[in-house]
Amino acid sequence: MKKYDCIVIGGGPAGLSATLTLGRARRKIALFDNGTNRNRVTQESHGFLTRDGIKPQQFKNIAIKELESYPSVSVLNETVMGVNKDDQHDLFLVHTSNNQSYITEKILLATGIQEEFSLTQIRQYYGKSLFSCPYCDGWELRDKPLAIIAENDEHINHLTKLVFNWSKDLIVFTNGHQLSNKVQNDFKSKKIKVYTAVIKNLHGNHGYLESVELETGENILRSGGFVVPSFYRPNKFAKQLKCQVDENGGMITDDAGRTTESGVYIAGETEKAGPSSLMIAAADGNKAAFSINMDITLDRF
Repeated sequence: MKKYDCIVIGGGPAGLSATLTLGRARRKIALFDNGTNRNRVTQESHGFLTRDGIKPQQFKNIAIKELESYPSVSVLNETVMGVNKDDQHDLFLVHTSNNQSYITEKILLATGIQEEFSLTQIRQYYGKSLFSCPYCDGWELRDKPLAIIAENDEHINHLTKLVFNWSKDLIVFTNGHQLSNKVQNDFKSKKIKVYTAVIKNLHGNHGYLESVELETGENILRSGGFVVPSFYRPNKFAKQLKCQVDENGGMITDDAGRTTESGVYIAGETEKAGPSSLMIAAADGNKAAFSINMDITLDRF
């Protein structure tokens, strides 16, 4: 059974960044990735210096190519099914879908999060014409007739005001939920129309939105927009390892990637259970790698 200094689970920007830093520190690292990263549906990634507009898979390919320069790093295209701690030897056992097991001293969880939508039709357009982050995709939708699709008063208020920076042609769809008078008045002053009727369907071609159909029979033309998903962690590794979370579902850490469980580290969206930019996630991975390497150094010196 192969033994590593650290196993990194998740090949998004956080996991890749951490693996690069640890490889450069001459640590024996295994990076596990199964290609289910959240941004795989996105056509372009934005806001990462020197890589603005890059396709997510191209970003990952470049990073993996860079890792090949470090002989102590292994990139394994396997799905991790479970992680257990061997308290007697202070090690972790990682089990994969192809019935392989690996041993490691430290483990970094960088598996990210996934979206859930109240409207199943959103998935057909998500990443092409409907997005969740204006900072990531607002520029491409600037000045277009956009839809804001959300059901929570606070979320609608926040997202609409933010997107207004990129386009003044906004229509809010609450899918059957009512807005407070204050929010409605704020929107009215900016000539932002609100439809509270239930959404019957979304219409478009090849992922590009054309209109929003309501149960009232109205069909409102829109060419893109922003939505508010809910997010969840796609696996139970943190729970299996008994890592503690706060009242909001975020992982409790020391702000340097260390969780409440010795030897377990976390980085990127996995930590906050909320969305993050490529650059911030990569920085989180780099920071966690510093902690991992220093802890290994102190353990062995």
